[in-house]
Amino acid sequence: MRSPVKCVVRGLAALALICTINLSFASSDLALIDAASKGDVPSVLRLLDVGASVKARDAIGRTALVAATDENRIEVVRVLIAAGGDVNAQDDVKNSAFLLAGARGYLSILRLTIAAGADLTSTNRFGGAALIPACHYGHVETVRYLLTTRIDIDHVNNLGWTALLEAIILGNGGPAHTEIVRLLVAAGAKVNLGDRQGVTPLAHAKIAGFRDIQAILSKAGGR
Repeated sequence: MRSPVKCVVRGLAALALICTINLSFASSDLALIDAASKGDVPSVLRLLDVGASVKARDAIGRTALVAATDENRIEVVRVLIAAGGDVNAQDDVKNSAFLLAGARGYLSILRLTIAAGADLTSTNRFGGAALIPACHYGHVETVRYLLTTRIDIDHVNNLGWTALLEAIILGNGGPAHTEIVRLLVAAGAKVNLGDRQGVTPLAHAKIAGFRDIQAILSKAGGR
């Protein structure tokens, strides 16, 4: 007959072993996120090989893929996607690898995320699709590329703004934002779709004194 004390001791030892294993996996998961953020490809490959999870998240909800995208670590992103990283997984502030790449103008990563099945209808914390912040920040080539996809060019965010409105309201009227307005108009953006108060893109351009943008919108039938 087994001693009750020995059974308890063995049970505690088994529990301690399980806890150690779980802590080991958790440690490798966090190490993966850290290595991804630093662009350390060899460490990322090693950690994946020993069982670190591409689905794991850090204290702010970032996966390794989001962390890598945050620092524009293109090769790490490529590795993580190949390992099954979810390009649509969003962190605590609703950034995904896809949305973050669009907002930052990280075109190489954006292409990788779209090739991996990025959800073009996904939105950030402001309710904006990837095209809207790309227009806001003046990422011309990112906008040009997104306009070749099936993304909704007239999507309205939580502020009541389309990509066209955001390019004007939050843009500086310089060459980059002017070119973005040109691209949006050429792609068929609704030039008279106003904000919640009914103020149109052309009216906003006039208020801001953006003459080149005014000319583009007027020629396209803006009112």
